[in-house]
Amino acid sequence: MRFCSLGSGSRGNATLVESAGCRVLVDNGLSLRELHQRLRSVDVEPGSIDVLLLTHEHGDHVKGVWSFARRHRVEVWTTPGTWRAVGAPEIPRLRLLSGQGQSMRIDGLRIRSYPVPHDAREPCQFLFEADGRRLGMLTDAGCVTPHMTEVLQDCDALILELNHDPEMLRRGPYPPSLQRRVAGDFGHLSNLQAACFLDALPHRAIAQLCVAHVSETNNHPDLVRASIRGVCESLADRALIFGQDQASAWCMS
Repeated sequence: MRFCSLGSGSRGNATLVESAGCRVLVDNGLSLRELHQRLRSVDVEPGSIDVLLLTHEHGDHVKGVWSFARRHRVEVWTTPGTWRAVGAPEIPRLRLLSGQGQSMRIDGLRIRSYPVPHDAREPCQFLFEADGRRLGMLTDAGCVTPHMTEVLQDCDALILELNHDPEMLRRGPYPPSLQRRVAGDFGHLSNLQAACFLDALPHRAIAQLCVAHVSETNNHPDLVRASIRGVCESLADRALIFGQDQASAWCMS
């Protein structure tokens, strides 16, 4: 199993997971043209995507979902709440997932959805398993619940949000209402929250840590790595910080 980011941040998110020829796209907040370019930059043809998973309805995750699904007749999997929140669009193929979490399989890739606290209708994140390897995704969550920690135990690879530094957020340009939203229990994980979550996991088992959804306004890569280093220096040294404007390298789970 391998994976890469096609873009990560408030201007558009998309993540690609591949196992034994099966290709799954998680979210698409990019335009159709931009997504096509970034897929081809990692040697993937757009028409080869098997399933598009949708975490929630915010624009930086869904901007290009429907045009891509219609163009390539890709099946979209999401929760009923998310589907209704985007206006229940007509698409060729749709599968609705339980908002409480659900396990699915496509070829040799097992996919498990699980609920997260975010200011969206029925948000979820995903865990992937193939050939005895586990890849966990956790972004767009305002806090960490015991259930989330349980789901993401024993991951070989983890894509984790370190969205903001609390002090940079407090001193930054966001109005107080937006600061409260970002820092709230249904907003985004801070560097400190993510580090505490990592500390609760058996982090020595994590071979690959990828940092996602890093704020361009309220965070800095040095602060991200310092937060991780407080938990595990080796993880901080080998962590890959996903960028906003280009695809990442392929990572192995």
